[in-house]
Amino acid sequence: MKNRYKPNRKPLVLLFLIGFLFMSCKDSTESFNRERISINEGWKFMKYDSPEIADSLFYDLRPEVLTVNDSKAADTPATEAEKLQASKKALKPYILPTANAFIKDPSKHHTRPEGHPGTDFPLLQSNFDDNGWENVTLPHDWAIAGPFQEGPNTEVGGGMGRLPSNGIAWYRRQIDIYKTDKDKIIYLDIDGAMSYAMVWLNGHLVGGWPYGYNSFRLDLTPHINFEGINQLAIRLDNPNHSARWYPGGGLYRNVWLTKTSKVHVAHWGTTVTTSKVSKASARIGLKVQVENRSGFDTEIETITKIYTINHGTVGKQMAVMEKVTTKIQAGNTATINTTTTLENPKLWGPLPTQTPHLYRAITHISHNGVDIDTYTTDFGIRDIKFDPNQGIMVNNELIKLQGVNEHHDLGALGAAFNVSAAARKLRILKDMGVNAIRMAHNPPAPELLELTDKMGFLVIDEVFDSWKRKKTPHDFHLIFPDWYEADARAMVRRDKNHPSIVIWSYGNEVGEQYTDVEGATIGKTLSAIIKDEDPTRPTTSAMNWAKSDMPFASAMHVISLNYQGEGIRQDPIFDTVTDRIKTKPQYGPFHEKFPNKVILSSETASAASSRGVYLFPVSDMTSSPIRDGMGGDSNIKQVSAYELYAVDFGSSADKVFASLDKHPYSAGEFVWTGFDYLGEPTPYYESRNSYNGIIDLAGFPKDRYYLYQSRWRPDLPMVHILPHWNWPDRIGKTTPVHVFTSGDEVELFLNGISLGRKKKEAFTYRLRWDDVIYQPGELKAVAYKKGSFWSQTTVKTTGEPAQIAALADRNEIYADGKDLSFITIQLTDTDGLIVPTADNTIVFEVEGPGEIIATDNGDPTDMTEFPSTQRKAFNGLALVVVRSIAGKTGKITVTMESDGLKASQIELTAIQKKP
Repeated sequence: MKNRYKPNRKPLVLLFLIGFLFMSCKDSTESFNRERISINEGWKFMKYDSPEIADSLFYDLRPEVLTVNDSKAADTPATEAEKLQASKKALKPYILPTANAFIKDPSKHHTRPEGHPGTDFPLLQSNFDDNGWENVTLPHDWAIAGPFQEGPNTEVGGGMGRLPSNGIAWYRRQIDIYKTDKDKIIYLDIDGAMSYAMVWLNGHLVGGWPYGYNSFRLDLTPHINFEGINQLAIRLDNPNHSARWYPGGGLYRNVWLTKTSKVHVAHWGTTVTTSKVSKASARIGLKVQVENRSGFDTEIETITKIYTINHGTVGKQMAVMEKVTTKIQAGNTATINTTTTLENPKLWGPLPTQTPHLYRAITHISHNGVDIDTYTTDFGIRDIKFDPNQGIMVNNELIKLQGVNEHHDLGALGAAFNVSAAARKLRILKDMGVNAIRMAHNPPAPELLELTDKMGFLVIDEVFDSWKRKKTPHDFHLIFPDWYEADARAMVRRDKNHPSIVIWSYGNEVGEQYTDVEGATIGKTLSAIIKDEDPTRPTTSAMNWAKSDMPFASAMHVISLNYQGEGIRQDPIFDTVTDRIKTKPQYGPFHEKFPNKVILSSETASAASSRGVYLFPVSDMTSSPIRDGMGGDSNIKQVSAYELYAVDFGSSADKVFASLDKHPYSAGEFVWTGFDYLGEPTPYYESRNSYNGIIDLAGFPKDRYYLYQSRWRPDLPMVHILPHWNWPDRIGKTTPVHVFTSGDEVELFLNGISLGRKKKEAFTYRLRWDDVIYQPGELKAVAYKKGSFWSQTTVKTTGEPAQIAALADRNEIYADGKDLSFITIQLTDTDGLIVPTADNTIVFEVEGPGEIIATDNGDPTDMTEFPSTQRKAFNGLALVVVRSIAGKTGKITVTMESDGLKASQIELTAIQKKP
C-alpha cells in the first residue's frame, strides 16, 4: 500500500483514511491509553480426577513411566531422551507459532495449520454450565491444599513434595471487552502457568506456552467478539515426574489483559543501558521497539522522560531524552535509539554499603501531537566489572557474593506468588547478611525481581535445569529442541532492565556436561542467544562434574562451580564409591585454566539440619556425611542441628568458608539453600520438604543462620549458643556446646562457672566445647573482639509449657485481599522462655476482616495439610498466616488456644491502601 499521507489520493479514499486516522489516534484518555488490567478475579477451576479420563486436547505425547526412582541422588547423571513417534492428534503444531517472536531466523518460524482444534468442545463454549466448578482467585496453586500423599509407592513422591501437583485442569473466565475497544489490540499476558498452557478464546485456539516458568503473551484480537460475550478457557497439563522439586500447579502467577493502540511499544520492548558511570555523570541509552499494527504506514514521535523513584512512587524529573520522529511501515517494527547524560546520578548498588536507587523512564508515543501509547521502564544506574582475581566490582567496590539459592515456592503458600510472602523471605535473608540470590533453576515471578531491585540484592537469573538429556522422565528435555531459543530469549527480554541481575545462567548441572564437544556446542548456542539479547551481562552455566580441561566451560563468561570448589566426596567414607561424582577441590585448576574469568560457587554446602533437633554423638569432624548415628536418624527422619552434616556431595558451612578463604580470587558463594523448599527431602524421601535450608519452611532460622550471620555481618555484635539446655535424660552426660560469633573470642559459663575462653584460629568459624557435662541451669557466652567486650547471650533450662506468645511480622496489612501477616507462635514457660522441646497442638481462630490461609511449623515430617487451623508446635514454634479480605478494613483478632496452656490473642489492623 502506498503511503497514506500523500495528498493525491482520491477524495473518497482520503475521507476514509481521515476517519480511520481519527479513530486510530483518539485522545489517549478516552480509548487508546495503554491499559494493563488484572484479571485475577472471577475464575472457575476444574481438575480432572485422573489424566486417564481427561479430554484429548493434549500438547504432545510423553513417554510412559513404568518405574522411577524418586529418591535418587541429586547429582545422578542425566540420561538420553526417549524417542517418540509424532501424534497426528497432538496440538503442538498449533502452539509452536507462539514462539516465533523469539526465534531470530525467519526460516525457522513455525507455520500454524488451518483450523481450531477443540472448537466444538463443550467447556470452551460461553453457555457451558461451570457452576459446579471451584471459584478461585489467581495466583492459584491447585496442589498446595493437599492432602499430602504419605507412605511408600505414592503417586507423587517426596521429590515433588508429596502434593497432588500432577494432573490436567481447566480455568474459565469471561473477559470484559467493550465496543470502544474495537480499534485496540488486546493481549493476554500470563506471568506463569504450570504447565503446557493452551489458551482458547470463544472456541478458537489462540496459542500457548509449555514451559511453566516463563511469562508469555498471546494476541486475542483476531478472536474477540466486540458485540457480546468473550469466553476465555485455559487448559494446563502438569505431568508427574516432571521436576526434582515441588513445581506447583495452575495459573500460579498474575494474569493480565493489556489493551493498546494499533501502534504501540512492543512486548518487553524497551532496553535501558548505562555506561560511563561515575558519581559525576552517567550515559543512559534507551532502545524502544514500536510495532505498527494499524495496516498503514505511520509517522510517530517518541519522547522519554526520566524520573527518580521514591519509595515506589515517581519523584522528580531528571532528564528528557531527545524527541525522535520515525516512520513505520504497516506491519513492521521500528527500533528507536536515544541517549542522554544524567548529571550526578544516584547509583544502584547492594546494601548495606550502597543504596539501591531506582529511576523510571516514561516513554510517550504520539501521532500528530496526540499520545497513542505510554510505556514505563524502571531501571538502575550501576557500573559492574568482573575481576578474575577478586570477583565482582559494583560501582568500583568489591562485593563478595554472600548468596543463597532459592526455589520458587513460598512454603505453606506453595507456588502461588505473593509479594508479601516473598518480601518476608528477602527480609529474613537480608538480616542474615545475604546480598545475592540465584534463581534456582528457572525465571522467577517478575515481582520478585522488582523486590530484589528495591532491596538491593545481586541476582543470577537462570532459565534451565535440563537441556536435551533428562533428569526426570517428563522434565524440560521433552520440549527443549522446539523451545530452547524462545525460552532463553523470553527470560532475557522480560528481565533485562532489572539492575539487580548481574549474570545470566543458561543451565544447571545439565547432562550435557558428560557429552564433551556435543554438550559444549549446545552451551555455546545458548550463551550466544543470551548475548544477542543482552550484550552487557556475562553468561554462565553451573557445573558439578565438568572440569577445567573439558570444552563445556569454554563458552561461559563466568565459571560457576557447584560443590567443586571445596571438593566432592573426598571423605574416606567414600573411598569405595565408584558410581558417584568424586572431585578434588577445583578452584585452583579452573583459575589456572581460565585466568581471565571470574570464578564463583553457584552452589555450596548443601548442609542439612532440622531446626531444634540435636542428635548424639556429635561428630568431631568439621564436615560429616549423614548416616544413622552420624547426625541422622532414619526412624524419626530428622537431621541434627549441630550444623556439621551435609549430603554426600556437599559440605558443612565451616568447610566451605575455609575453601573460600584459601582461594580469595573466588567471587563468593550461593549456599544451597536459603530456605527449606517443598520437595527433594534428602536424605529422607518419606518427608515433604528439604532439610538444606538455613531457614526452615515456616521461615524460622536454624542454628546455621547464626553461623552465616557471624561471617556475613562482621560488624553486628552477636553471639549464639547451641544446643538448647533442656536435657533431663542427659544429666551427667557429655553434651557438646558450640558457639557462633562475629567476635573473635568467647568465654563460656555454665551456672556461673567458666568453662574456658577460646579464640578463633585460622580457618575455624565456630568455637567448640565438646566435653561439657550436662547439668540443668544456664549457659552464658561472652564474646570479645580485639580484646574488648563484643556481645553476650544465655541459654537456660526452661519449665514446662504454660502459655502462648504471638509476634506478627506486620501488625498492619492492606485490605486488598492479598496482603499477609505472618504470626510466629512461641510456646513459653511461666517466665516467658521458649520451651525448645514443646510440641503442643494449637488451635487458631480469626475474627474480623481477615482469614487464616495457612499454618506450619517447619517440621519436614509434618503431613498436616497447610490450610489446617490446627498445628502442632515443632520444638516450641509454629506459624499462622493471615490474609486480609478485599475491601474490608478494621481489627483482625487471631486467637491461639492449646489444652493446658493459657490462651493468647494478637490484633492486626486491615487498612485501606493509599492510591
